[in-house]
Amino acid sequence: MRSVLERRARAKLPPMHHMTAAQARAAYEQVAEFLEIPKPVVARVEDFHIPARDGHNMAARLYDDAAPARTSEGNSVAKLAALGTAPGATSGTTSGTTSGTTSGRPVLLFLHGGGFAIGSIATHDTLCRELARLSGCAVVSLDYRLAPEHTFPTAVHDAWDGLQWLHAQGATLGLDPSRLAVGGDSAGGTLAAVCALMARDVGLPLALQLLIYPGTTAHADFPSRTHYREGLLLDETMIDWFFSHYLPRQDREDWRFAPLLAPDVEGVAPAWLALAECDPLVDEGLAYADKLRMAGVPVDLEIYRGVVHEFIKMGRVIPEARQFHSDAAAALRRALQP
Repeated sequence: MRSVLERRARAKLPPMHHMTAAQARAAYEQVAEFLEIPKPVVARVEDFHIPARDGHNMAARLYDDAAPARTSEGNSVAKLAALGTAPGATSGTTSGTTSGTTSGRPVLLFLHGGGFAIGSIATHDTLCRELARLSGCAVVSLDYRLAPEHTFPTAVHDAWDGLQWLHAQGATLGLDPSRLAVGGDSAGGTLAAVCALMARDVGLPLALQLLIYPGTTAHADFPSRTHYREGLLLDETMIDWFFSHYLPRQDREDWRFAPLLAPDVEGVAPAWLALAECDPLVDEGLAYADKLRMAGVPVDLEIYRGVVHEFIKMGRVIPEARQFHSDAAAALRRALQP
């Protein structure tokens, strides 16, 4: 891990907080998978769209390694038309869908990280492929809308609309809505935790919330935010830059931004949390795990020692990333394929 940080320092990359959001997105797209494992070949990869409540069509990508292999992966990518049904609807048709299976597949809705301002399906493509390959479950990655063009709570609404749509319409893609999980990393982990609470409130059954170093608090009020405030991949300046694009400081007490402030977490889906030891967010991740446990929610917690935020996408250079892939896939198998 130290060598990765030293090489990054020598590269003298321009700090993200000196960029516009558009520039930061482009810069992240260029480097996001630089340290990833070789891109796994997955039997089924399909791009499609999920409608949001305001009519916006959100890009999504389905990964499933249980489908019959095609002659080449390029032939397995089907461009699906938007289904044209609002979240919660009960009917719809696909255009160009090739399910490749005869029974419904368990599925994880994955929400990418990036401080609510950067990141995309593309930046987390290798990760989602590997989770699908190792877990034996399907993965749907969602491009929710980003700040500052779309401020809080748009990302929350998009994530929740995506989860509701999968529950109502997943069968049209050969998925099993009764075996559904939600997860994500960093800001995506925050959104996943919020979606799990919203699912509890409306009786939408979830088998698991897979939370990867999620942000859970409203302010920098844990020791790790001070201890790891500078010198690592995610520092306090970058956190402030992200959040300043997403919502004003006076609105940060909303539990949909800071799920640690949720008044009640009892009855929420079982959780599997992965935290990085050397991460400004590690203490708030621990605090959220404790809050869930105190409410009687089953929690599995993994703390990966000596690594930093974003380590899960460094499988080419650190073994902890590959261990995470294995651990997360095992958690999905336990929850979705009992």
